[in-house]
Amino acid sequence: MSLCFGRLLLLFVLFSLASALEKDEVYRRNLLTNGLAMTPPIGWNSWNHFNCLIDEKMIRETADALVQTGLSKLGYKYVNIDDCWAELNRDSKGHLVPRKSTFPSGIKALADYVHSKGLKLGIYSDAGYMTCSKTMPGSLGYEEIDAKTFASWGIDYLKYDNCNNDGSKPTVRYPVMTRALMNAGRQIFFSLCEWGDMHPALWGAKVGNSWRTTNDIADNWESMVSRADMNEVYAELARPGGWNDPDMLEVGNGGMTNDEYITHFSIWAISKAPLLIGCDVRNITKETMEIIGNKEVIAVNQDPLGVQAKKVRMEGDLEIYAGPLSGYKTVVLLVNRSRIESQITANWDDIGLPPHTVVKARDLWRHETLNHTFKDKLMAKMDSHACRMFVLMPIA
Repeated sequence: MSLCFGRLLLLFVLFSLASALEKDEVYRRNLLTNGLAMTPPIGWNSWNHFNCLIDEKMIRETADALVQTGLSKLGYKYVNIDDCWAELNRDSKGHLVPRKSTFPSGIKALADYVHSKGLKLGIYSDAGYMTCSKTMPGSLGYEEIDAKTFASWGIDYLKYDNCNNDGSKPTVRYPVMTRALMNAGRQIFFSLCEWGDMHPALWGAKVGNSWRTTNDIADNWESMVSRADMNEVYAELARPGGWNDPDMLEVGNGGMTNDEYITHFSIWAISKAPLLIGCDVRNITKETMEIIGNKEVIAVNQDPLGVQAKKVRMEGDLEIYAGPLSGYKTVVLLVNRSRIESQITANWDDIGLPPHTVVKARDLWRHETLNHTFKDKLMAKMDSHACRMFVLMPIA
C-alpha cells in the first residue's frame, strides 16, 4: 500500500514548478505579512446553499444564528458574503456599489452589525473584469480602490475568484491584490479562489492566507472525496499563516448521508482546511449541528502545531490519514470508501509512531476514550462511506 509511481512523478513536477517560481522576484519575498491565519479560518459562506439569492436580512439572520446556536463560541467567526452582492456598474469614481435592492443599508452598516455580534464579515470579488456570475464587476484594474473600499467598510476576509480575466496568469494577477490589501490600512484575510489552476499551494503562502487547490465542490460523495484527493497532494505545504483549501463545506445541504457528511467534516478537519459552513444555519438540524459542532474535531483543525495530516496508506477503497498534533499526540482517520462494511488497520510505522509505543485512543465521534491501550497498531470497523477518527496519546 505504498504511493504509486504516478503520484511521485506528480510531486516531482509540482516541486519543479515551485523551483521555477522561486526565480521570480515576486516569490522571493513574502508579500503578505498580515499576521492572520495562525490556524485555519472557521465560519460560514453564502454560496453553497444560497448562490446569488442573498440579501442583508439573511446575512444578519445568519450572524444571529451563529451566536444563538453557540457556533460562534466554537470558533465560527467569519460571515462571508459570496458573489452577487454588488450592482453591475461602478459609481462615477470607480467604486463598487452594493445592490440597492438587496443591500439597501450598505456593506458598512452590515459589517458594523456583524462586528457587534463579535463576528467578522467577509466579502467576494474576482481577479477578472467580471465575477463568475457575471452580475457584478471584478477587481482587475481596480485593485487599489477596491481594497481601500473593503477596508473602509470594515471587511475582514476577501474571497478572490478567477473568472473572466484578461488571460494573464494568476501568478501575475493575484499579487496585485495582495499589495493593495497590504496598503489598505486594515488586516484582511486573503483567500485565493484560483481553483488549483497553477498549483497555488506552491506560491500561495507568499500571496494569500489560503488557496483553493481544487475546482468547486458539489454536494455529493464523489465530488467531496475527489476534492480531498486533489488537496492531499499538497499536504506538506500547509502551515500557520497559509492553508490548503479544498473548497467550502457541504454538510447539512442534503446531498449526502449523515455518515458521508461526518467523513467530509473529518477529512477537512485533519487537512487543516478552512471550515466554512455552506448550509442555512438559521434552520439547522440536530444531526448537522452534531457534526459541525463537534468540539474535539474542531480542536484537531485548530491545533496550534498546524500540520496537515497525510494519506499514509491506501489499499483500494480503504484509507488511513495521520498527522502529528501538539502535546506529542497523533490524529488518525480511517476512511472506508467502499460499498461494504470494512475493517482498517493502522500500523505505528505507517502513522509515524515509534515501534512498541503504548497509547490511549480517544474516539472523537463517539466521544469516548477506549478502555484499553494499543501497541503497534489500531484496528476498527466502519460502515460504507463512513470513518473513525482517533487521537492517540502516548503513555509515559
